[in-house]
Amino acid sequence: MSHPRRWWILSVLCLSLLVLVVDNTVLNLAIPSLMRDLGASPADIQWIIDAYILVFAGLLLTAGSLSDRYGRRRFLIVGLTLFGGASLVATLVTEPWQLIGARALMGIGGSILMPSTLSILITVFDDAERRKAIAAWSAVAMLGVIAGPTLGGFLLEHFWWGSVFLLNVPIAVVAIAAAVALMPESRGPARDLDPLGVLLSVVGMTALVFVFIEGPREGWTSTRVSAGAAVAVLVLGAFVLWERRCAHPMLPLGLFRDRNFSGASFSIVLMSFGVGAVLLMLTQHLQFVLGYGPMRAGLALLPYAVSAALFNAVGAGLGQRVSNRTLVVTGMAVVALGFGVLASIGPADGYGMLVAALLVIGVGGGLAGPAAYATLMGAVPPEQAGVGSALNDTVQQTGSALGIAVLGSVLAGVYTAGMPESAPGAARESIEVALRLGDAGTARTAREAFVSAMSFGSWIGAGFCLLAAVVALLVLRGGPAVRPTPEPQPVASS
Repeated sequence: MSHPRRWWILSVLCLSLLVLVVDNTVLNLAIPSLMRDLGASPADIQWIIDAYILVFAGLLLTAGSLSDRYGRRRFLIVGLTLFGGASLVATLVTEPWQLIGARALMGIGGSILMPSTLSILITVFDDAERRKAIAAWSAVAMLGVIAGPTLGGFLLEHFWWGSVFLLNVPIAVVAIAAAVALMPESRGPARDLDPLGVLLSVVGMTALVFVFIEGPREGWTSTRVSAGAAVAVLVLGAFVLWERRCAHPMLPLGLFRDRNFSGASFSIVLMSFGVGAVLLMLTQHLQFVLGYGPMRAGLALLPYAVSAALFNAVGAGLGQRVSNRTLVVTGMAVVALGFGVLASIGPADGYGMLVAALLVIGVGGGLAGPAAYATLMGAVPPEQAGVGSALNDTVQQTGSALGIAVLGSVLAGVYTAGMPESAPGAARESIEVALRLGDAGTARTAREAFVSAMSFGSWIGAGFCLLAAVVALLVLRGGPAVRPTPEPQPVASS
C-alpha cells in the first residue's frame, strides 16, 4: 500500500538526488577554472573527478545493505550531512591534492545518500504509481543538468571556482530539514550483519574501479593496474563464494537469476559507459573550441536536459502500453544515433550541429533510462530495497567510471597525437595550455585536434549504446516486469 505522504516524500528524495546531480554537472563546467586557478593538470582533473567515483562506487553496496538494516531515512540524512560538509571543505582548498581529498569525502557521503533515494521510493509507492515516481525521480536528474551548469556558470563568471561547491550546502540543509519533518523511517527485516561481506565488497569494488580508472592511463599491463586487477578478481571472487554460503548475505545473489534484473543491470552498465563521459567532452568543446564562457556553456546544454526530461514523461506514459524492453532498445538506438551526429561535427561547425546531437541524445536517454531502472527495481523485493537500489547505482557508477576513464584517456591520447611534434610539450597535453599561449596557429591546430578526439570518442560511445540495445533485446522479457513474491514487509515507523 502506498504511503499517504508519498508525494511529499518523493519531493524530499528528489531534492536529495538534486544535490548529487548538480555537483557532478557543475564540476565538469569548472574544469577550465580549476586548471587556471589551482594549476591543476589534466591528470589532476581526472583524479578530481575519479576520486569521487572510486569511493562512491566502492562503498555503494555496503551502504545500501546497511541502510536496509539500520534505517533508510537515517542513512539519507547522514549522507546529506557528510556530502554538504565535504562540499564546504572543498571551497577552502588551495592545492589540487586537497580538492581530490575533499571529493573523496563527498564520495563517502554520496554513497550513503544515493541508495536511500531509490529504496525509499519503491517502499512508499505501490506498483500502480511506482513508474510515475521513478520517471519524476529521473526527471529531477535532468533538472540538475539544467540547474547545475546554469547556476554554476553564473557563479564561475562572477565568483571564484569554490562557489560551485558552496552551491551544494543550502540544498543539503533544506533536504535534511524536509527529511526530518516529512519522511518516515523504514528498514528491512532484522538480520545478522555480514562483516566479512562488507569488507570484501568494499575492497573488491574499489580495486575494480581503480583498474577502470588507471588502465587506460598507465596501460592495462602496468604493474599497478595488473596488481589492482588481481586484487579485484580474487576479492570479488571470494565475495561471491562467501555470499553464496553466508546465512544472511549482504547481497542476495539470487536476484541475478532474474532475467529482467541481470539484463537491466548489464544494459545500464553499457548505457552509462556510452553517455557517462558526454558532459566531460561537451563542456570542454563549448569553452575551448567554441569559446563560450562558463554560463553560456551551461545554457548551451539546456536542449539535452529539456529533451531528456520531456521524454522521461513520454516514456512513463508509453510504459503503460509498451514493454520496458522496447523502450530500452529504442532509446539506446536513438542515443547511438545522437552520438553519430556528434561524431560528424567538424572544426568549422558551430553550435547548430551540436544542439542537434544534444536533442537526439536527450530523447533516447529519456526513453531508455527510466525503463531500465524500473525493470531493475521491479525485480527487487521491498525488504531488499536498499541493496537493490545500491546495485542499480553501482552498475551506473561502474559504467560511468569506465566511460570517463576510457573516453577521457582516448580524448587526451587522440588530442596529443593530433598535435605537431613542434608544439610545446604542455600544449600537446592540454588544449587549455595551447590556447593560453596566444599563438594563433597553435590554437587552431589544438582546436582541430580536440574536435578529432571528440569525434573518435563519440563513435566509441555510439558502439556501447548499440551494444546496450542488443543486450536489452536479447535478455529482457518482452512483457511487464513481475515483482518477486515479497518476504515480510519492511518495518516502518513515523
